[in-house]
Amino acid sequence: MKNSIRQSIRTGVTFGIVHIFFILIAFNSMISVLIAKLSGIKNPGEIPAPKFYIAYTLLMGLWIGIAALNKKHSLSVGKKLLLSFTTSLTTGLMAGVLDVLLAIILVNKVFIRDFLTVLSFDFIKATLFGLSPVMGTLVTVLCFVAAGVAGGALTILNRTEAVQKFWKNIISWFKKQIEKIQYLSRGKYHLLWQIGGISLLALVAILLPMQWGSYWNYVFGTVGLYVILGLGLNIIVGLSGQLVLGYIAFFAIGAYTMALLNAPEPHNLVWGFWPALLLGVLLSALSGILLGLPIMRLRGDYLAIVTLGFGEIIRILLKSDVLTNFTGGPRGIQNIKGPMFFGIPFNTEVDFVYLIFAGVILAGFVYNRLKQSRTGRAWLSIREDETVARATGVDTIKYKLLALAIGAAFAGLAGGIYASRNQFTGPDEHALMASINVLSLIIVGGMGNIPGTILGAFTLKGLPEILREFANFRLLAFGALLVFMMLSRPDGLIPSSRPKYDPPTEPAPEIDKKEATHGK
Repeated sequence: MKNSIRQSIRTGVTFGIVHIFFILIAFNSMISVLIAKLSGIKNPGEIPAPKFYIAYTLLMGLWIGIAALNKKHSLSVGKKLLLSFTTSLTTGLMAGVLDVLLAIILVNKVFIRDFLTVLSFDFIKATLFGLSPVMGTLVTVLCFVAAGVAGGALTILNRTEAVQKFWKNIISWFKKQIEKIQYLSRGKYHLLWQIGGISLLALVAILLPMQWGSYWNYVFGTVGLYVILGLGLNIIVGLSGQLVLGYIAFFAIGAYTMALLNAPEPHNLVWGFWPALLLGVLLSALSGILLGLPIMRLRGDYLAIVTLGFGEIIRILLKSDVLTNFTGGPRGIQNIKGPMFFGIPFNTEVDFVYLIFAGVILAGFVYNRLKQSRTGRAWLSIREDETVARATGVDTIKYKLLALAIGAAFAGLAGGIYASRNQFTGPDEHALMASINVLSLIIVGGMGNIPGTILGAFTLKGLPEILREFANFRLLAFGALLVFMMLSRPDGLIPSSRPKYDPPTEPAPEIDKKEATHGK
């Protein structure tokens, strides 16, 4: 029991350090703003009301109480509650010490914004729940202790036989319903289920953009563009195993092709959206082939360095003063015209969301067909071991060039739509960080599969827009997410299933009984 108490104190100290860190960077304030928004309160302000700090403290305390009983199954109920109390009290006392220090700063009017910019006097008052220093500190400690004990009690209750049986019944009921649906979908109603599912998805894709508003359409449109980019890079990296760091260069080629052929300046060419988009896709694919021809024998880091140089060369050329009259130079190209569909202009965010969704469906269909084809199997063999693949008769140069060309075509498609939607493109939009973002999203989501790419694009491009209150800590969260992924899920959130080979089992030869007897 002494060891358990020591462990609970260490856990409480860990949570106390986390809480102090959150206070010093105003993380709890951002959490409180998020809680206010989810509660339906508009414009909660940078310093929310004290009740939201109470909500943050209670949620933190519940987490502490649950964490205190991790792997503590053999102890009695009273001892478990004691551990939850000890852990939450330790964290609460550390939080109380911090509140005392903040109260001293408040009372003495100490100006410390030069060191900690978030610690304003209003922030300190809100952290103390708008009470006096003594009462604010006491409320902090009591909230942590009460929530910690409640978290421990909920954990104990959840581990009882009756509650476990209840959850098992619910899970088994859902499994049975899923099995029923799967059974119906495999029979004579298979085609009907497919038509119904596709129709439902199409209906949702049509109706939702009308309800989102322009801002959310822009956000999800950006996510869709990165899904197309991720699928293209997945062909190159996830399927064929070629590490390319200058992938955004193909995106730039597609964007600038659309801009040069569909903008009043610098050349006043009006080809129209669809011819410019098709030409951008073809030029991106051709550039992938031209890049790949001299470097296809390179592997690993060497290939990554060369493609990185290619991406930077494209960006510097687009930004150089020498090509200003041709590409617009550092200022880029503006007023890019949008598409026309049967004489109807596509200019709104809703229209572009439909166009991007169509591009995602097309890219996903092509990707899935390629992955399941003979070409996809050749790519997978190259990814696993290029030397063995060559020894078994796979033309590795041809298939690697094909992967690079198709992946580049996907990037050109996304680039053309992007330039037309934003009505602008410039060299700074095609920097190295954009390539890193695309590579990161397929790593986070999971290489080699479509759901992982969609989830990775939403995680890295959608969530930062949704959680704008945490914009100052975007890079911190990004790094922490990558560390977590490498430690817990190195294959991504949705890892791709590897193909398995089950060798055929030959039946054992029958032995003649007479021969067996004669042998004896």
